[in-house]
Amino acid sequence: MTIAQPDNARLFRSLHTPTEPLALPNAWDVASARVIEAAGAAAIATTSAGVAWSLGSPDGDVLTRDRALEVIGRIVAAVAVPVTADIEGGYGTDAAGVAETVAGVLAAGAVGVNIEDGTRPPTELATRLATARQTADRAGADLFLNARIDTFLSGLGAPDARLKETLSRARMYVDAGADGIFVPGVTDTATIDALARGISVPLNVMAGPGTPTVAELGVLGVARVSLGSGVAQVAYAAARRAAQDLFGTGGYDSLTQGMAFPELNALLSDPH
Repeated sequence: MTIAQPDNARLFRSLHTPTEPLALPNAWDVASARVIEAAGAAAIATTSAGVAWSLGSPDGDVLTRDRALEVIGRIVAAVAVPVTADIEGGYGTDAAGVAETVAGVLAAGAVGVNIEDGTRPPTELATRLATARQTADRAGADLFLNARIDTFLSGLGAPDARLKETLSRARMYVDAGADGIFVPGVTDTATIDALARGISVPLNVMAGPGTPTVAELGVLGVARVSLGSGVAQVAYAAARRAAQDLFGTGGYDSLTQGMAFPELNALLSDPH
């Protein structure tokens, strides 16, 4: 495996604009990535939760680095568009571990990563981001470093202080080398507008039912819209419905929404 071509990295970076926000329905394996690419994706993003679930692990820094990197490499090799990888907290207990993960992501050919703070002190993620940036720079790679802030998603701190805290963390993370800021868990337009106005780099939000459309988010200043683990959750819900139908009524109606076998098979039979 080799570091991604600079053209792919430049293309991915250029896709972050509120004029036409980068829409990312996150993939978790080669088949989901190929399906998403065939639907018209300009880039592929992985979902760490979906990847972990598909490999029999829960989400939350439980999956091992090697297993995560193997999936990232397989996805990169299977699609023609740029790939950005969700690496949770960096799959390492310290900055050195994060550096090893980022080096592996670059070797797999991905052009971007998401690294999250979760319940860690903000200064710890800032250190991890700086390490990731240094690792990419030493490799001569143009890595798009997306810093995820979990204040809203995890309900950290008092509700009326979360916006101020998020903006404070965003400034710290940008200073540490982040190219973008990801704030999942926000759906109201007033907060999204305030985030877009207060953050100096492209803003990424996570969308789902009740979130404004991609175009509406662009008007608010959002440059990147992702679905997180949502697509994987829908896929697993479909599997559950099919099983419940079979075990319950003995019927098969839930299978009527499936992709046609020849279409899906063909996506995996035509390597890029």
